[in-house]
Amino acid sequence: MSQTLSLVCDAPGERVDSYVARQRADLSRSQVQRLAHDGLLRVNGRPARASIRLKAGDLVELLVPEPPANLAMAEPMPLQVVYQDPDVVVIDKPPGLTVHPAPGHPRGTLVNALLARYPELRGVGDATRPGLVHRLDADTSGLLVVARTEAARLNLARQIEKHSVRKVYLALVRGYPDPPEGLIEAPVGRDPKNRKRMAVVPGGRSATTEYRRLQRFRGFTLLEVVPRTGRTHQIRVHLASLGHPVAGDKVYGGRVPFLDRQFLHAYRLGFRLPRSGEYVEFTSPLPEELEEVLGALSEAVTLLEAPDR
Repeated sequence: MSQTLSLVCDAPGERVDSYVARQRADLSRSQVQRLAHDGLLRVNGRPARASIRLKAGDLVELLVPEPPANLAMAEPMPLQVVYQDPDVVVIDKPPGLTVHPAPGHPRGTLVNALLARYPELRGVGDATRPGLVHRLDADTSGLLVVARTEAARLNLARQIEKHSVRKVYLALVRGYPDPPEGLIEAPVGRDPKNRKRMAVVPGGRSATTEYRRLQRFRGFTLLEVVPRTGRTHQIRVHLASLGHPVAGDKVYGGRVPFLDRQFLHAYRLGFRLPRSGEYVEFTSPLPEELEEVLGALSEAVTLLEAPDR
């Protein structure tokens, strides 16, 4: 049910959006701004902009609609925070953690944890994906930037649209891509044979992925991968289309006995801070279980190359 919030101003000179958000912990400034834009904010009985300055004794009324049924809920969980400021937070996501709620999976996601730590995310963007400007597959680990304000979300979205956000991944693939570095340009869309999968399909959305070989092992290659676009499962689909699926990827043909997750890690993330415009870049070390895989593969190569005695 909708509710009407009524406040009598005791802080003359303050912006109305700031004043309301300060009085109500469950409302962020961006939410108040949206409600004002929709005509739901009144000062002294008249529709008001979120930016107006209040006078002592002003009557502020805000109609707050009932939250949607699919609203993501706050749920305290551990978070590995790499960086934060008033506009953004950078998270190092572990494997196995779904980024946002979905039908049948309303809890236990990164968004639930973010809302518990940063309640101001409520109202930033979509109700089920507050603050998100990009995402990682559940089985992919690594860096993710989240917007804490609507202005920051729009700024980051523009950076992504202009391809100025730098996202770099490490991927272990089966076999030996030839050439050892290259550019994959192939449209990605729903697999017509299995709607739960993506595939390279005519008429799909244009997608471009760069890759280069970092290290070669027996039967596997470690790649550095840079997606120039951000389609669902893009890296996994593109590499599988070459015949070199990501090791451990159970969906696209990379199943291997020594991995229970896909070897795909978002290890570098660079963007411009929304407020200052300063370019910042963050790195995330490979998770321990992936380092162990590389160690075992390196040891196997060493044993194979050892001279006979």
